[in-house]
Parts: sequence; C-alpha cells; structure tokens
Amino acid sequence: MIIFTTYSMQSLLADAKNLLLDLIARYYSRVDYLIIRLEESEGTNIVLRGDRVETLSEDISIGGHIRACYKGGWGLSSFNRLTSINERIEEAIAAARMVGSEVTILAPIEPVQVVCQLPIIATDPRKISINRKKELCERYVDLMRSVGSCIATTSVRYSDNSQKVIIASSEGTLIEQSWVDMEMRFAATARKGDKVETCRETTGSRRGFEDLTGLDNKVKNTAQRSIIALSLPPVKGNTYTVVIDPILTGLFVHEAFGHLSEADMAYENPEILEVMTIGRRFGPPELQIFDGAAPKGHRGSYFYDDEGTPASTTQLIKNGILVGRLHSRETAGKLCEAATGNARCLNYHYTPIVRMTNTWIARGKTPATDLLTDIKQGVYASSWLGGMTNGEMFTFSAGEAWMIRNGKIAEPIKGVTLSGNVFQTLLDIEAIGNDFYWDESGGCGKGGQNGLPVGCGGPSLRIKNVVVGGKAA
Repeated sequence: MIIFTTYSMQSLLADAKNLLLDLIARYYSRVDYLIIRLEESEGTNIVLRGDRVETLSEDISIGGHIRACYKGGWGLSSFNRLTSINERIEEAIAAARMVGSEVTILAPIEPVQVVCQLPIIATDPRKISINRKKELCERYVDLMRSVGSCIATTSVRYSDNSQKVIIASSEGTLIEQSWVDMEMRFAATARKGDKVETCRETTGSRRGFEDLTGLDNKVKNTAQRSIIALSLPPVKGNTYTVVIDPILTGLFVHEAFGHLSEADMAYENPEILEVMTIGRRFGPPELQIFDGAAPKGHRGSYFYDDEGTPASTTQLIKNGILVGRLHSRETAGKLCEAATGNARCLNYHYTPIVRMTNTWIARGKTPATDLLTDIKQGVYASSWLGGMTNGEMFTFSAGEAWMIRNGKIAEPIKGVTLSGNVFQTLLDIEAIGNDFYWDESGGCGKGGQNGLPVGCGGPSLRIKNVVVGGKAA
C-alpha cells in the first residue's frame, strides 16, 4: 500500500509566541500552573517488504497540547487547529480543577526565553527527495538478496522526522527548539528446508542523511548472519560467566536498569521505591552509570525537555552506589529532589512523562581483550535481537554469540538468551572493559509512547552467574 498523507494547517509558528503568551496571561490565574506546547513536524516513512512497497508517505502536521495543574490534579487537551485553542485551554483547566484535591508540588526551575536548534552537520533529509530515499531502500534490499539464495524474505524501513517545538509556561518560560532525527531498520530471513533464521539491524542518526547511505557492510552482514545461523548449534542452557559487547551493555543499562531509574516508576510503586533506595550498593566500586541529554550529538540529546527544564547529566550509580534518579518536575518535587530534565513526550498527542535520554555505563580499566582471561567455559554475546523486562527481571536475545573455552573465543552458537535479576547481575559484574561504543539505534517505548529516540552506550562487561538459554537442538 502506498500512502501520501498531509495533515496541515497554515504554519503560524513564526508568529505563535505572542499568541501563546497572551493566552497564558489570560488563563493562568485559574490554575496553579499552565503550559502550552506547540509543535510542527515533517517526516518520511518508507517500508519495503521484499519486492513490495508497503508504505511510502510524507507527512506534515501542526498541533499542540495544553497542560494545566490545579491542587495537584492535571488536565491535558490536545489540538491540531489553532482556532480551537481557547476551547482546548478551557477543557484542560476544567479537567485539572475537577480532579485536583491535594497540593501542586513542582520542583523549581529558572524560567528562560531562548531559541535553540540541534545542528545538522551534514545533509538535512528534508532536502532529499522521497524517490532518492526509496532508491536507497531498494539498494539495501538488493544487497541482502545478493548474499545468497537462502535469503527468503527481507524488509527495510526508513524514517526521518523533523520537529520544531515552542513551549510557553505561566512561570515565564518561552522556548523554541528544533531537531531532525533519522532511522533505518533491516531484517533478513534465511530458510533451508524447515530451518528458518532471522537477523536484524537498526541504526539512527541526528547528524545528517549521509549516515544512512554508507551502510552496505552492515546490511550485507545482516543477511550473512541469518544464513550462517542456519547451521549453528544451539547453546546448551546453563549458568555461565558471560562477556557482553558494548552494544549489549547499552541495551542492558537502558532496559534493565534505566527504566527502574525513572522516578515515576518508583513514586507510583512503593516496592520499587524501597528497592531503589539512594545510598544502596548496586555494583562493584568501578561501576559508574549516567543518563543525560546534555552530551551533544546523540539521539537522546536536546537543550530543554518538554517542561522547559534544561538538559543535564545525572549520575545514577557512583562507585557502585545508587546516587540519583531521573525526574520530571512533579516527581522531583514530590520526592524532594532536583528536576533532571527528563520529562519528554513523543509528540503533541501525549503528555510528557519521565523518560531516559542517553544512558551509559562509563568505561572501565580492564583491556577488553583481557575480559576472557581465565574463563574455562563461558559465552561471548554480541549485538541484540530483542528483549524484555518485568520489574527487576530481564531477558535479552543476543544477535551473535560464541562459546568461550580456556580464555579464548571458540565456536559460534545461536539462540542465546541472557536472563536474570538486574540488581544481582550488577553485583555480579567482575570486570569492566576500557572500550566504549555509542549505539544510536534505540527507540524507547513507555506508556504508549513508542519510538522515542534515545542513545545507549557502554564498554564490554564480564559478568558471572548469568542464566543462558538456547533453543532445543
């Protein structure tokens, strides 16, 4: 199915600031807090499945939402017609006054009035025609097919999205911020008789379109790995010492630990709040974990979050001890902590919630090649296929894996899943590599807001007592 859609109205963002300030001045006395977020976005989506073009679309949209808070109760109303904004403000205020029954507590921030843009250092994808983007996808399909006759099906997904956001609040904040984000996903399925194996890769960038055009080796490798996996033996399920590469480290710190660090998870769940006690030891003294939008050039980077809190870098674990968590203004206020700039929404249809930005484990001191030393029998796991978390429990699937025998990488294996309790796994880290890699392929999901760009990073890790499972032989 080929779809060309345009949801547009006259672009008034250039003249919208005075309008928003006038509306704030007119209505804010009826609530404790009022904030309006106005957004203009433009994007391309392409999906190719084999020979078939499943999606080919270019979208433009303008809309916004209003958030009102009264006696601790929140009202949200979204719109895509500026002519209805007064009615939507009335709705948000009415909803807040209807549910508010406590005290509004928001951690303080300094109001700012600023215009900022995340720089594109190469070609803006908006300057590239949709035909050229489609041709790029088709070339990657051809590359995967060229690897071998065993490739049964392929898929390529391309997306880019540019957003310009204006935020105005009753405290005097007025921020205009813009950025461009890009992502590609590849999958190849190999078949031989009744054996089927699928491998996937994802990559993203906020630097420029060129970052998506030089992926030939990554694309071919995806198909090659699916063919190789057809003849690999499954791992024997057991408890092993495992060495994971930086990509899996990034996934682990984001999925298994990062979500538990989001303060709305803790505030809404007393059991998690008790477990995530500041000052508790979670890992070895060498372990340092951070999250922050302040580091430049990553997919989770920005200047201000969707409440106008400036981007920062928050240390979550210092020398193995929990020292921080991620906050919106509300969660920070209720827990008597500082706002960290982690209130984010996917777009104007949603309310900002506490979200990770760029999450990473700092590099250690052990040479990465020494992490295998003295492992008589273990597993080396690289890249990822997927994973899931449930509270403090996690399960991840590795994209590639090998047995470790007598301190050296040995035969490749397939079907490797790593599972365990995140807190025990952090304590079981035996060594942290001195290597490091940023993975920009992340699209985080939470609260129905799926695909929010994030960055993940880290070094290789050596972890003991990891439960490793595989497919039956």
